[in-house]
Amino acid sequence: MMRMKFPKRYVIVLLTFICTNVCYIERVGFSIAYTVAADAIGVNQANKGMILSMFYYGYVLSQIPGGWAAQRIGGRRVLLLSFILWSLICGLIPLDPNRVTILVLSRLFVGVAQGFIFPAIHTVLAQWVPPQERSRSVSLTTSGMYLGAACGMLFFPSLVKNMGPQSVCFVEAVLGVVWSVIWLKFSSDPPRTDLPKVSMPKVASRDMIKAQAGGVVAPRTVKIPWRRIIFSLPVWAIVVNNFTFHYALYVLMNWLPTYFELGLGLSLQDMGSSKMLPYFNMFIFSNIGGVVADHLITRRILSVTKTRKLLNTIGFVVSAFALMALPLFSTPSGTVMCSAISLGFLALGRAGFAVNHMDVAPKFAGIVMGVSNTAGTLAGIVGVGLTGNILEGAKASNKDLTSSETWKTVFFVPAYLCIFSSVIFLIFSTGEKVFE
Repeated sequence: MMRMKFPKRYVIVLLTFICTNVCYIERVGFSIAYTVAADAIGVNQANKGMILSMFYYGYVLSQIPGGWAAQRIGGRRVLLLSFILWSLICGLIPLDPNRVTILVLSRLFVGVAQGFIFPAIHTVLAQWVPPQERSRSVSLTTSGMYLGAACGMLFFPSLVKNMGPQSVCFVEAVLGVVWSVIWLKFSSDPPRTDLPKVSMPKVASRDMIKAQAGGVVAPRTVKIPWRRIIFSLPVWAIVVNNFTFHYALYVLMNWLPTYFELGLGLSLQDMGSSKMLPYFNMFIFSNIGGVVADHLITRRILSVTKTRKLLNTIGFVVSAFALMALPLFSTPSGTVMCSAISLGFLALGRAGFAVNHMDVAPKFAGIVMGVSNTAGTLAGIVGVGLTGNILEGAKASNKDLTSSETWKTVFFVPAYLCIFSSVIFLIFSTGEKVFE
């Protein structure tokens, strides 16, 4: 029988999917393990928020340098180095809430290391993936984040209960090292002869020709148009939506376990598999968004611009209403349903703003992603820390943290941001190439 050749770009996309999966297993795992360890010694909510947000302080520092490094030395090498660094930190540093300085520094450096990952991924995908496969490829890659979060929520509470919080760090380190070995063995930079040569609609044929000629990514010696990037309204539309997406995601990821325990009187251990539903829903909806977007574009049902705006608007607006409804439910099933709808439609919206990096700047996708993800990381710093202060302030005012009314502000802030961001994207975004 004739042997079928599996395109190398599919291998690359699959490996980047596993990459984001492992990264979010680490983030969710630390949140779960640290929360248990901190609660055991009576750490207050504001200090918990400070430790949980330290990752994002490091993460924000390396976004733009990550895009620059990926552009200069290659996304493949940057991914490998960043994975090795954060894996070693997780494996070697003890998870002890009493050792605040060591914990702060370790989370800061893990954040710095992981900050290089997504700009590098966008650089790699821009090299390997042709325009008509961008939506589903980026959606599949980023959906690994949500599957990783779902796996972390499902398995780590039991691991913490049976083996202790430190066991989570060990598992994360092993996963990071294993992925690094696989990436080193199976990844490569794309030779010209290996670039995809697939049929395209007429509307995208010119981009495809450039892709086949090795013109998708700018040569490493090309000057980066920093001024045009910073003052571009379409880039700012992406930046604003990236900020909002991550504000909502990080607040729910880091504080939903606390809400379950305080607001609903349930531990993650007691919730069974239902606790992973919000993140599994993100995994499903992210891939649905990618497939739908590519279908609308390749079938010429909608232009790239209208496709991005449609999916972004639907995703963010539905997510906003689900966030507003979340504190109205006093049952675990209602809370899980609302958080699943909110995060699922946020993931659908990634087929709008997140893929848009490659639309407006295919040659500088890693750089634009670095700028955009800097805003997303600031959202983690602001959102996670602010939520801790909101709850500590409510406690100081003698408000009951077990009441859902106390949590309304926590969930209404990202809801309003979602509506605002969707309007900004509708007005200022474009699916056309802005930077040659």
